[in-house]
Amino acid sequence: MQNNRSVPAPANRAAPEDLEVSEFLAKVKELAVKPSDERGRLVFAMDATMSRQPTWDMAMSLQGEMFKAIKSTGGLDVQLVYFRGIDECRSSKWVSDPESLAKLMTSVKCHGGYTQIRKILTHATKAAGAKRINAVVYVGDSMEEEIDELCMRAGELALLGVPVFIFQEGHDARAARAFREIARLTNGATLRFDSGAASELRQLLAAVAAYAAGGHKALRQLGRTSRGDGARRLLAQMKPTG
Repeated sequence: MQNNRSVPAPANRAAPEDLEVSEFLAKVKELAVKPSDERGRLVFAMDATMSRQPTWDMAMSLQGEMFKAIKSTGGLDVQLVYFRGIDECRSSKWVSDPESLAKLMTSVKCHGGYTQIRKILTHATKAAGAKRINAVVYVGDSMEEEIDELCMRAGELALLGVPVFIFQEGHDARAARAFREIARLTNGATLRFDSGAASELRQLLAAVAAYAAGGHKALRQLGRTSRGDGARRLLAQMKPTG
């Protein structure tokens, strides 16, 4: 006898690659080698000067998506730090939920001024001296400071075991040179992106978040997945560890 009951429409299914990333992120907490009561901590720093205005909304969207994706790890606190204007450099409280971070990010607007990367590195060093920080992320497009001064600050972070991951927007050669040296000194990485590389930046940011939550072991695990290109690119620059 024919069954005439209607069949419910299938629920929206996540793409296979999204499921794979989600499954990995769910395991990051298990892979982390740290006490169960200690959360990963990541400083997320941004250049909010006017040169970044054209792609600001795109960057905000990607950064928000990254922190939503890592919510399942249950082990990462983030502090937002940014500079803009003549002498303005601000840091937020530490937050663990993506909604709070999204509100903090969207409240930041670009103002004209020079870069203040030295203040970012100094702030991170002081914060890491008070309580361990697993990584610093910096997103910017230019550098208008003395490279030797920035390298000295980066060396202080290196002594505390804090890698700096720098995502450069655009092709400024002087900035690229300084960013590469900061990354080298701290055993981090520097990678370039542009307004047409939204998917690439998303993968790279997720890879850094995975590292902050679970260390090299988690990053290597992500690199073995089909969506692990960002992790593989970071690992290619970082010195191998056990």
